[in-house]
Amino acid sequence: MNITIHDDLRAFVDPLTDIEYAALERSLLAEGCRDALVLWGDVLIDGHNRYEICRKHGIEFRTVQNDKFSSIEDVMLWMIDNHLARRSVSDFQRGLLALRKKEIVTARMAQKMAEEPPAPTPDDMDSRPPPPWNTREEVAKAARVSSNTISQIERIQKAAAPQLVEAVRAGTISLSAAANVAQLPQEAQIAAVAGGKKELQQAARQVREQKMAAKPRKQGPDGEPVDEKAALKAEIASLKDRMATLLTENEILKQKLANAGL
Repeated sequence: MNITIHDDLRAFVDPLTDIEYAALERSLLAEGCRDALVLWGDVLIDGHNRYEICRKHGIEFRTVQNDKFSSIEDVMLWMIDNHLARRSVSDFQRGLLALRKKEIVTARMAQKMAEEPPAPTPDDMDSRPPPPWNTREEVAKAARVSSNTISQIERIQKAAAPQLVEAVRAGTISLSAAANVAQLPQEAQIAAVAGGKKELQQAARQVREQKMAAKPRKQGPDGEPVDEKAALKAEIASLKDRMATLLTENEILKQKLANAGL
């Protein structure tokens, strides 16, 4: 049987950890490949890890065809939705998948608009629904993560060295820390990854501190820098005092009304 591995589709499958791979391998060796691999023509679209292990050990497997797709983009969207529905997918991979879906959907809409060029009237423009997946919030909702997490993943996508991306996938560094380390030059990122978890954490901390130092500090009426933490504490204390005063005034009013027989 001729089975083709499509590299773009294989990239949608989050690599198994060593422990997960070993567990799947033991299961296939003991019980065989119970679930059929899914093909689109001769292209494998579901069961990449099972296929690899079955070939390695000569384990028999079944295949089923899914012929409802008309393009490779249809297959990609199907695979993305399948993976987004799984609990075992990491937040990083979930965010990457959702962002990839946004790219495909946006490109399709742009192509459709280019193929259907009638000029819209002002009324049409007012009634036209917004493009799907148009905001970071929509992407975050599909990925079941926060919009801040999507923002961090976008920064990693744009600037992270491959070694840093692998460190995120392996769980060596958190998304937020990796988004900070990705702001360093590629050489510094690679060196931090080579130094291990502590070195990565230190690099992320240094970037955060540099950003805080570069951030303009608020000034008071006299032009002197304001200690924001102290100012916030003072504001909270003031609000508590105001609340206590209002509660006291409310009790006095209630007592006056009671005495007046109202």
